Amino acid sequence: MYNPFSLKNKTILITGASSGIGKATAIECSKMGAQLIITGRNEQHLDETFQSLEGENHLSFCGDLCDPAFLESLSVALPVLDGIVYSAGIVRYFPFKFMTDEKLDQLFDINFKSPTLLSHRLIKKKKINKNSSIVFMSSISGVLMSYYGGSIYAATKGAINGLVKGMALELAAQNIRVNTVIPGMIDTNILREDILTQEQLETDVKRYPLGRYGKPEEVAYATIYLLSDASAWVTGSNLLIDGGITLK
Repeated sequence: MYNPFSLKNKTILITGASSGIGKATAIECSKMGAQLIITGRNEQHLDETFQSLEGENHLSFCGDLCDPAFLESLSVALPVLDGIVYSAGIVRYFPFKFMTDEKLDQLFDINFKSPTLLSHRLIKKKKINKNSSIVFMSSISGVLMSYYGGSIYAATKGAINGLVKGMALELAAQNIRVNTVIPGMIDTNILREDILTQEQLETDVKRYPLGRYGKPEEVAYATIYLLSDASAWVTGSNLLIDGGITLK
């Protein structure tokens, strides 16, 4: 059966696959026929994702992308790729006046620097096929809006979007497409880490016209579109998935 969203015969790397959006994206991509290579820092959770993948011949590498040694070893070990999804990232809330060098470095190292450096290594080592797709997981924060306590997190996502525009231009000659998915609030484990109180969450969700937060699988479906041949004429774009929050 014809399916323009099929990922059959595509080898795809997904970072941050041990939980949340990355885990859901890995599982859904495997259902679409992709051969998956997943990475994450938590070995137990990464193995749980690996066991949930459909199909065969998947690979798993546990490590911290902020560790230069792991970053280099991963770039060497990886086969030639047809797709990449950069889903590894963290969220930290704090007023700008309480920013420290440590908080600044942590957010930029994980959210911006590690995917940038890995992309650079893979391109230099010619590990990305022509006609491939690179998808960065960005956010409505820093691209379309921000929020109190989120200035530095928003800055990391704004930086990602600037990077993607330039990469899309430079890699177009090889027909390598580079895009972002920019979700609103997604119902992941982050919501259970006491970053926000239950009262704050109940108030916040009412701001969404569709009346709920997004599901990790819904972000995965959009990512599959960008990885597939269905989006062959899409590059340098931001795919918005926000339940209507930015309409206000």
